[in-house]
Amino acid sequence: MLSRTDRMTYEEYLEENGKLTYSNVGVSMLPLLRQGRDLFTVEKNDGKRFKKYDVVLYRRYSSKKNRTEYVLHRIVGVRPDSYVIIGDNCVNYEYGIRDCDILGRMVSITREGGRVITADSFGFRAFSVVWVRLTPVRIFLKKARMRFRRAVRKVLQ
Repeated sequence: MLSRTDRMTYEEYLEENGKLTYSNVGVSMLPLLRQGRDLFTVEKNDGKRFKKYDVVLYRRYSSKKNRTEYVLHRIVGVRPDSYVIIGDNCVNYEYGIRDCDILGRMVSITREGGRVITADSFGFRAFSVVWVRLTPVRIFLKKARMRFRRAVRKVLQ
């Protein structure tokens, strides 16, 4: 077992092993990934460009937290030199994510109970296409719900 000082970064682990299996933290990829219940496996970036609908592990700098964060989100747009990315349960797109920021692509999910879903399966790809096409509607509904809750809280105060 590794001690705290012996821990590897995601980059180091992927470089050494080629694959990383991990449990997600947070709700940004609901309903695809459920915190504490699902595992995901990421394969190291092999130098190829990623495609729309790929779920990728990438790093971004958080100025609020003053540190680098590792995020697993979905590519919804491919540009000549970058990607447009959003979490399945998020309302804000991220722009300017470059190939050098992406550590790898999610290749499978292991559900509670051991069922494995590969990212190349028909069902996964079909879900991805439908989910991405519904993104504008989901964002609108989610923002409307947030505004409604805010208004109700204001009235009740």
